[in-house]
Amino acid sequence: MRRNKHAKIVATLGPASDDKATIQALFEAGADVFRLNFSHGKQEDHKRRLDLIRGIERDSGRPIGVLLDLQGPKLRIGTFPGGPITLADGAAFRLDLDSATPGNASRVALPHPEIFAALEVGTELLLDDGRLRLRVASFGPDFADTRVVNGGTLSDRKGVNVPGVVLPLSALTEKDRADLAYGLQLGVDWVALSFVQRPEDVVEVRTLVGGRAGIVSKLEKPAAIASLDAIVAESDAVMVARGDLGVELPAEQVPSIQKRIIRACRKAGKPVIVATQMLESMVGAPVPTRAEASDVATAVYEGADAVMLSAESASGRYPVEAVHMMGRIIRHTEADPNYRTSIDASRPDPQPLAADAIGSAMRHVTGLLHAAATVAYTRSGYSALRMARERPEAPIIGMTPQLATARRLALVWGVHAVLCHDVADVPEMTDLAGRTALKEGFGTAGQTVVISAGMPFATSGTTNLLRIAQIP
Repeated sequence: MRRNKHAKIVATLGPASDDKATIQALFEAGADVFRLNFSHGKQEDHKRRLDLIRGIERDSGRPIGVLLDLQGPKLRIGTFPGGPITLADGAAFRLDLDSATPGNASRVALPHPEIFAALEVGTELLLDDGRLRLRVASFGPDFADTRVVNGGTLSDRKGVNVPGVVLPLSALTEKDRADLAYGLQLGVDWVALSFVQRPEDVVEVRTLVGGRAGIVSKLEKPAAIASLDAIVAESDAVMVARGDLGVELPAEQVPSIQKRIIRACRKAGKPVIVATQMLESMVGAPVPTRAEASDVATAVYEGADAVMLSAESASGRYPVEAVHMMGRIIRHTEADPNYRTSIDASRPDPQPLAADAIGSAMRHVTGLLHAAATVAYTRSGYSALRMARERPEAPIIGMTPQLATARRLALVWGVHAVLCHDVADVPEMTDLAGRTALKEGFGTAGQTVVISAGMPFATSGTTNLLRIAQIP
């Protein structure tokens, strides 16, 4: 099943996409990676969905990526047994650690001592996705007295954001650790780490993952943007998580930050996903707004590896239609002559590495010879990633003897992953590349393919070979 697009689609599974027929339809509509959101549902629900995905993968013969999204340390207030309260602008309101006392119009529990440890007078707290704003007037180790800056209705267990403050907490909760162990046991391909604040957060989870999955750092905190390059360096991929990012930062800053993150990832050769509210209106409507279509297209023009659907495919009324629509937007954007101009203009300069020298030469040769396809023979995925960094005009066939690598490459821009056998030498690799390009529908006999690989074959991260061949 060859996809006629370069940018990939990540589709979140949920109550609206819970059976094999729907997941199959999502895959056939263009979903390349399925997201299991562990903020919702039971572990057994996610296992059942993963089993269905693997069955579809076996039937189709095409590797499918699975992304486990950890909930992370979501900070929430306590409850109001008497029902929602209303906070007026200028009113006093206390937050404290007293979870035993019911919340009311003058106070509520905030069972997170790490927040009080990081406060200063004047710190602002955002409640309910930024709908309410409080400013700290005084505080102690177990309380904060605040004034309401922007009031409104407040109900049970609403989220709390502390913009501009690095909180002294791990990016992994006990729930996350249990979910991570469970997901790795099931064999997920990617793990998304929520609320990353510093590179050390990524290092912590990498130790636990132990190479069994790729790590996606979700950038949704201002502190993460301040350490952007260091976090990208430690990550295998990055997600522009615009939901919480748009809460903690002024909305007008989010578009430029999105561009900055995409540029940093393209420079590093790391996949980048743009997420949150991309086709939000399709949760309840069969078509998106024009602004949403433009939003998806903008991410594609900028060179994002993937765009993501959340509620649209997990709980919306039109999950399959949402994937179809996203695929149509991607294909139309990539067919625009201005798309290639934009991609070429934003191409990062090659680094002084053998892999980048090969990648840069590959891109030039592919254009000069009008090659039908580029082929990356790779065990770790490194050769395919360096090819994708160049954003060549010809499609990329990522050939690998490792099923785990093929599944991870499902997230990467332009890569059509194919599972193959180990090769013994360059002539065998060349013949296999040509036959694979023919079989997968990328070219016809006599057309040119440009091949990159690393020698010796069994060594990861050694891209050092460029070969021009013809399809037999």
